[in-house]
Amino acid sequence: MAHYRFMIDSSLIFHEFADCLWIRCTSRGCFINSPSLKTIADHYLMQGGAHIVVDLELCPGVDSTFMGTLAGIARRCIAADGELAIASPTARTRAAMETLGLDFLVNIDPPEAAWQADIASRREVLAQDTTALEDQEQLSEVERTRHVLDAHNTLRAINKQNDAAFGYVCETLEEDLRRHNSGEDNAPA
Repeated sequence: MAHYRFMIDSSLIFHEFADCLWIRCTSRGCFINSPSLKTIADHYLMQGGAHIVVDLELCPGVDSTFMGTLAGIARRCIAADGELAIASPTARTRAAMETLGLDFLVNIDPPEAAWQADIASRREVLAQDTTALEDQEQLSEVERTRHVLDAHNTLRAINKQNDAAFGYVCETLEEDLRRHNSGEDNAPA
């Protein structure tokens, strides 16, 4: 696979190394940048990749949509005989991931990972690589709602305890989509 880096969200930079795709989140991981995270990972997985590292050293926190997106990516990595690993999460982010059950799908800051030995040089590559910058079109409101719903349904699927926490959120999002599909959003006020 070719080495590449392009930006589809200014808070996410990535580079394909020989052993994995490295994605670095430089701001809060949230519903705004999680669609870009999914796009980056999907592109890599469709090209035959299977090992992804999401570097959260500069990420002060993550929301449930971002974690649901990570869970979905992890499931696709596992299906491809690979894995999703998380590098350098804050203690709070690690605790949130463990509470939602992501630690059963992702390898959180694994000390035995080969990339731990050269983590600083990988980060330097990302900081210096400026080739092939691209922009991604913004999602429509409906596409964003579907993305948030998918992320939360993934969280519900990986840990039944998440059902109580996110059941109402999913019901509300599903109702929003039904209302949009029936044209209620376009009705005159």
